[in-house]
Amino acid sequence: SVEEEENASAHHHQPCLPSCFVDSQLLLEPGDRSHWCVVAYWEEKTRVGRLYCVQEPSLDIFYDLPQGNGFCLGQLSSDNKSQLVQKVRSKIGCGIQLTREVDGVWVYNRSTYPIFIKSATLDNPDSRTLLVHKVFPGFSIKAFDYEKAYSLRRPNDHEFMQQPWTGFTVQISFVKGWGQCYTRQFISSCPCWLEVIFNSR
Repeated sequence: SVEEEENASAHHHQPCLPSCFVDSQLLLEPGDRSHWCVVAYWEEKTRVGRLYCVQEPSLDIFYDLPQGNGFCLGQLSSDNKSQLVQKVRSKIGCGIQLTREVDGVWVYNRSTYPIFIKSATLDNPDSRTLLVHKVFPGFSIKAFDYEKAYSLRRPNDHEFMQQPWTGFTVQISFVKGWGQCYTRQFISSCPCWLEVIFNSR
């Protein structure tokens, strides 16, 4: 079943300065420490807009202006004509806030609808399939833990050798869930979702 993670200590809203847009070339330069994560916005199987490089400790990701100073998804050009995508886009509203803290990265749901998160550091490292966690409006969850992520990096593991960012990626879907308990088995079937790739520091 889908595990629901709720954390009553919701983070206070913090203003965030705009970050820079970058090319995918950035992912090939792990020595660059000017950012702590990169965000990609997807609609179903199509990435919309360019990658968004995050340098400030906190970032708001929302749909309509003026709901923050961060990543405005509504300003991205999308050709998707799907009614479901457009319906979910209209519900993103204030969206989420990503905050880097000492113990990891927290996601606070600022919207009026649930969000769904999958992260390798949220589950038992021996688990064969990662659970999708539901986060209700007004709640937050520690979506990424640096220490746990490093413990997942096994030098002789073929998968980690082939995909150096495995374990350092979090997927977040707006409004619609995916996984074992949903008709959508993969996040690429979700109308609107984010991929957050963390710098391995």
